[in-house]
Amino acid sequence: MIILGIDPGTAITGYGVIEFIGNRYKPITYSCLRTEPDLPLDLRLKKLYQGLMDIIKRYQPDCMAVEELFFNKNARTALAVGHARGIALLAGANSSIPVAEYTPLQVKQAVTGYGKAEKQQIQFMVKTLLSLPEIPKPDDVADALAVAICHAQWSSTFGGRIK
Repeated sequence: MIILGIDPGTAITGYGVIEFIGNRYKPITYSCLRTEPDLPLDLRLKKLYQGLMDIIKRYQPDCMAVEELFFNKNARTALAVGHARGIALLAGANSSIPVAEYTPLQVKQAVTGYGKAEKQQIQFMVKTLLSLPEIPKPDDVADALAVAICHAQWSSTFGGRIK
């Protein structure tokens, strides 16, 4: 199963494509999509959408996993992340691939075994589980890979959590 993990953001959207066969993970590609802060929001979202569609077309994932929005004290930040999440969900829907959504707690639990794990613990486990030479940067990329790993875990254990 090829999984596209997404950590949405308007400025930086992390993505990671992994293959999960049996109980083994294989990283295929991982990076981030960036938008310029001086661009109008509609053009930033268009750039994210086009970038995600290019990734989907190139790697043809079987499914997509997107991190759910968590409570954020900064309403402006939460709204921006919500816009980027909507773009990711739309890209998946327009590509006819199933989309699963996971809370940060579920991602932490699946990757580290502890729902309140620190960011460094998650990053270390992503590096370890995918046999990467170093922790992916920026953090959004490691987070996207963690979301993909989470989906692999949920799929193998519970048959996935498709919303």
